[in-house]
Amino acid sequence: MVSKKSISKSVKKPKKQLASIIEQNIHTIIHTRQTAANQRTTEERLADVITEFSGRMYFVYFHVVWFGIWILLNSSFFGLKPFDPYPFGLLTMVVSLEAIFLATFVLISQNRLSAEADRRADLDLQIGLLTEYELTRVIKMLDAMQDKMGIENDSDLELLDLEKNVHPEDVLEEMDRIQRRIGQLKK
Repeated sequence: MVSKKSISKSVKKPKKQLASIIEQNIHTIIHTRQTAANQRTTEERLADVITEFSGRMYFVYFHVVWFGIWILLNSSFFGLKPFDPYPFGLLTMVVSLEAIFLATFVLISQNRLSAEADRRADLDLQIGLLTEYELTRVIKMLDAMQDKMGIENDSDLELLDLEKNVHPEDVLEEMDRIQRRIGQLKK
């Protein structure tokens, strides 16, 4: 397993220095991704390797050559007796089986990636909610300071809206309501 320190030592410092918190965040993200990669099961690793290979042009080239040779060998072009004459039933079966397995490997990889994306989305939501809470608190403290200093700000309706606590379930409910309304208008 790769540690944050070993990653930090192996990465050269950029010419322009970034803020230390940015560098720390970059290393945390890399470490988190490396940890997730190390926690994959053998089956997930195999599925990822196969998916990665099958998603490259080499895979296409391999199949073009394979199908070309297969068809040439089975079309009596070289005077050989075909082992899979036209309409190439054996080739069709092999390709169908390959497609089934490839689709399964791709789905395994996609399921794992989807779970990782969901985790990141949950983290983003948590940070967003925390930020919203903190900003609301800061606005309320600033409002209290303005009141204490005798600065008038009660006429700013936007500021009053910003001081309200945001409840995510209310926001989601409103988003769903608007989407349903738009869906009804399209019908």
